[in-house]
Amino acid sequence: MHCIFATITPKPEYYATAKEAIQSILVDTRNESGCIQFDIHTNSEASILFLYEQWIDEAALQAHYEQTYTKRVFKSYENWLAEPLDVKSFTLLD
Repeated sequence: MHCIFATITPKPEYYATAKEAIQSILVDTRNESGCIQFDIHTNSEASILFLYEQWIDEAALQAHYEQTYTKRVFKSYENWLAEPLDVKSFTLLD
């Protein structure tokens, strides 16, 4: 299993827009054949977004990155983010 923890720090004026954009792809992403889990979280200040994702393997994650809706969100990040997207990859230990 391939796990991702992404930290998304939008500019304050884009927080709501970034949150809505990610929420708009939740259903499609969760319906991808390789997706096990895809959840969005925020911090207590509601200024940073966090994604926790589980994929069956790296290939499933790469297929997710090729989806039109995923590319659209990544393209929007170019203007929305206050800091670069921070993506950490993990492998679940049994």
